[in-house]
Amino acid sequence: MPYEVRLKKQAQKDLIRLRQAGLSEKALALAKIMEEDPHRPPHEKLGGNLKGYYSRRINVQHRIAYEVDEESRKVWILRMWTHYEW
Repeated sequence: MPYEVRLKKQAQKDLIRLRQAGLSEKALALAKIMEEDPHRPPHEKLGGNLKGYYSRRINVQHRIAYEVDEESRKVWILRMWTHYEW
């Protein structure tokens, strides 16, 4: 059973920036992978104040940060822009 991928408000804004940067296709391909299995490598478990969240690299600078709700089978994308702004 697939997961439902949802965008938080900031991720919706980030998607606009990714489109302008020509990176939206890569981000959407990663979201498709997360629909199938959000735990499929390669992904990183985040620590510190983002413990419990995961990330996937869009490119060297940008990555997708997300959380997985196993009970509802939803993946919530928090951010899709540079991880240096978190």
